[in-house]
Amino acid sequence: MIRISRAPVAATATRVPVPAAAATRVPVPAAAATRVPVPAAARLPVAASAIRLPVLGIARLRAAVMASRVPVVAAARLPVAVMAACLVLVACSGGGTTAAPAGSASAPPSSAAVAKKGDGTLTIGTVLPQTGSLAYLGPPMFTGVNLALKEVNEAGGVLGRPVTKYDTDSGDTTTNIASQSADKLLTQKVDAIVGAASSSVSESIIDKITRAGVVQFSPANTSDKFTTINDRGLYFRTAPPDKLQGRVLGDLVVADGNDTVGILAMQDSYGTGLADQVQKTVTDGGGEVVERVDYDPKAADFSADVAKIKAKNPKGIVLIGFEETAKVVAELVKQGLTADKYKWYMVDGNMSNTNFVRAPKGTLDGVKGTLPGAAAPEAFQKKLLAVNPRLTEFTYAAESYDAVTLIALAAEVAKDDSGAAIAAKLAEVSKGGEKCTGFKECVDLLKAGKDIDYEGVSGPVDFNEVGDPSVATIGVYRYGADNKFDAAKAVEYRQGNIAG
Repeated sequence: MIRISRAPVAATATRVPVPAAAATRVPVPAAAATRVPVPAAARLPVAASAIRLPVLGIARLRAAVMASRVPVVAAARLPVAVMAACLVLVACSGGGTTAAPAGSASAPPSSAAVAKKGDGTLTIGTVLPQTGSLAYLGPPMFTGVNLALKEVNEAGGVLGRPVTKYDTDSGDTTTNIASQSADKLLTQKVDAIVGAASSSVSESIIDKITRAGVVQFSPANTSDKFTTINDRGLYFRTAPPDKLQGRVLGDLVVADGNDTVGILAMQDSYGTGLADQVQKTVTDGGGEVVERVDYDPKAADFSADVAKIKAKNPKGIVLIGFEETAKVVAELVKQGLTADKYKWYMVDGNMSNTNFVRAPKGTLDGVKGTLPGAAAPEAFQKKLLAVNPRLTEFTYAAESYDAVTLIALAAEVAKDDSGAAIAAKLAEVSKGGEKCTGFKECVDLLKAGKDIDYEGVSGPVDFNEVGDPSVATIGVYRYGADNKFDAAKAVEYRQGNIAG
């Protein structure tokens, strides 16, 4: 399946050695010629031709190319023959960046590279939180990945071979762990990377991953930024964009009778984006956001932030953040804004059964929150617990399971494990065919010559043209007096189209 607005790119260019006494006719291989990251109108049709050039040493060629302002990847990664070609063609020179602005969904990819065929073994890497502010989400996500891989390999693997996996830590935005992890996985020649959990962390590594021709598939990114980011057609997610969660949460706040609302949101792409949507929905629903504070999640103290909310005395208080929400909650209690007097609301980033264990009993009693994802069947949870008996959180386990299963099915349909081939088939296996659940059921249909529509544990998925699920479900959960919520069953589920 070809998606014009999300054209995939291939892996890095291949070096072509040039002997010191090379002849003046330097042939340019087809694969190398198309890997020159130049403006679309100036891409060079040099695949079938030879170009007459003076003989230059490699060092002088690179220096000359850099002097002519070829985009930054050129000097380090272009084949020598192509660098030489750039010196004699004006189209290769000129400034510009190698990535289009993030705000343009139709922005052209930064490279016209031809897809490289896979090696026959699907290799998946994970960049998921083992440490940092979302570490509590690591166990369910890793378990979802491991369960899917177990089922895939028990069914014969992908393309007749077992799937290989490498796990790494994503850390959070206060560290450089995710970047180091991505480098390690790319060195291990993975075809797809599952992660990160944090939208801001994914944003920091997406260019590195997709530039290498590798699929990045997040089970938990909800920032609306990824809908329009320049991803070269290689980024997908099973978690819905925040516009849906924000609408559901905003509707819930208004429906509960809160005509005045305060919002405390962490200041990053996730927190700010979700707060924007909640604020819009509350306002559209007839409520008023009387105070909104976008705070620094790394702050040691949140007393001034909470004081701003207290000064406006809202009926409802929306808390959008990660692990630091425990400190915010403690400050709310300290300043008298307790959950028995005000209505608190949380989101997927801070809905946790482990983050508030030190809070006095009853602190969160009655607090509501939203989590993307349909009801996880009891049978699925039993499978997860069989893989990891110590699992206490289930958030994004289903989305992680679906991500791996979809990657495996896409490689099967493509008959190719390369990132570009997988990306080209992910939308196809998610909709439009005979419905199936689980890898074995779906792959059996493929072997029978049928088109498939994978129905995920997290929902129908049904990718749209930019790699977002077009339809998704949001669950509404409620905390009890023990400061925990029933992660296995929501109070209610609301399904909606991402587009509105």
